[in-house]
Amino acid sequence: MLPLDDKYFKQLEAIAGEVQASEDLAAFLEDEEDEQFNAMKEAFEPKIQEVYKAVAANDPLQLVSMEKALLHEAFEGLFLPKVLGYAVLRGEVNEETMKYVRPQEHFQQVLMAICNSANFDILRKRIGQTIQTGFFLSSNIWVTNLINEVANKRIRNFLTGLRVDRHRTVEGRKDAYERYLRQFKNETFRSATFPKNKSELQVYYNSLKQFLLARFKSNQVNVSIVPHMKTLIGNEEFFGMREHLEIMSLYANFFDLEKADQDHLSKIFNQCRGVNSEFANMWFEFTLELHNREIDLDKSADSRISAILDSSVKDELTDYYALMDTLHSKGYMHEESQEAVRVYYHSRRGLSVQNECVRRAIYNYFARLLNNIETSDYAELFEVTKYYGIYMQIFGNQQFNQDLEHLSMKYVRKLLKVYVDKRGKDYQDIKKFVATMFVELGFLKEKEVVELFKTRRKRKKPADA
Repeated sequence: MLPLDDKYFKQLEAIAGEVQASEDLAAFLEDEEDEQFNAMKEAFEPKIQEVYKAVAANDPLQLVSMEKALLHEAFEGLFLPKVLGYAVLRGEVNEETMKYVRPQEHFQQVLMAICNSANFDILRKRIGQTIQTGFFLSSNIWVTNLINEVANKRIRNFLTGLRVDRHRTVEGRKDAYERYLRQFKNETFRSATFPKNKSELQVYYNSLKQFLLARFKSNQVNVSIVPHMKTLIGNEEFFGMREHLEIMSLYANFFDLEKADQDHLSKIFNQCRGVNSEFANMWFEFTLELHNREIDLDKSADSRISAILDSSVKDELTDYYALMDTLHSKGYMHEESQEAVRVYYHSRRGLSVQNECVRRAIYNYFARLLNNIETSDYAELFEVTKYYGIYMQIFGNQQFNQDLEHLSMKYVRKLLKVYVDKRGKDYQDIKKFVATMFVELGFLKEKEVVELFKTRRKRKKPADA
């Protein structure tokens, strides 16, 4: 957590001043009606949200400091229900137990601020599900101690009523957590702690990784994070640790660096690569994990690695990224690329982690196309399947074949929702193509093709008696 910059603090200070001087607050203090508080919420929460978005986008390591600033009574509890939700979801969760790995002090701090707010009775209407989620992710002892700290008996009873029996099972907690998380899928609220020693790296690694992956997926600007990444990567105490290698992989794959920072990374990368005999294998294992998480390791990512790689060192990394350079420069449809993949692939064990990475790289070419073309461009499906068979023959891998089948069928079903005129040229072209090519590739059997294109008769409504 970093302190909040003055520019953000001054913006918040100005908003707090507006809140205190507003007619809506004066009316609310006079009558204490929900409508008056809601008017205040509609007037000022969007302004707070704008500042929050700016911090989240440009200085995410300051988010917790901003949230603590919002606990000041001058804000009258505005935006705190959202802050409480962010605090709940920011905690690292053990997927096996669906419990927090560490107690969430910030969640407790925000919740206690709400409980002590003069406007608790209004705020409570917006925080029930959030508190339930934070409670079932926490240990029973921790929740009990928290509730016991609340002086007001009525509020204690409210909190106690949010401990629900259906959350006693892992399955119940998992279902409730996933439903709650979906409400925040389009929001940027994650922050991170950058470790300074080995024990901190092991403690904070997972949450740091999730923070970085979330930013890459949403294409956030990461300039403010670079100095902290550079310090972490350059910490010699971390050299040889898998956690260090994986954070370095994220830094190398996804950060656009200035020349000096790139040179710094290249020196450390090749130093670690040279002294750790397991470096290449761990690198490929993490690369495969990124592929399996559907993190797009595209041309830009591979080019960033090639730029820091000392190609004079002949090892698995040199060979792999030379292959990626060929694929990206010539394209996966080019015969030279196909031959390069064939030579590389057959010089290694079929189930080696390097070969799995190659299969995922080729699959991602097909996925990028089919996941992004419009239904009006269905002729591109006809074209791209010409190359399915080539790579299916090179790899001889059932999982690769099944992935291509799933990808293609997803697009075909999308087409059939658009082209519904069974006598139309588009429908007939799609049907003819699927009946021929998908059977030939082994994606469908002839009976399955018939079933796919079968006319569904609508049930007649029974005549009124």
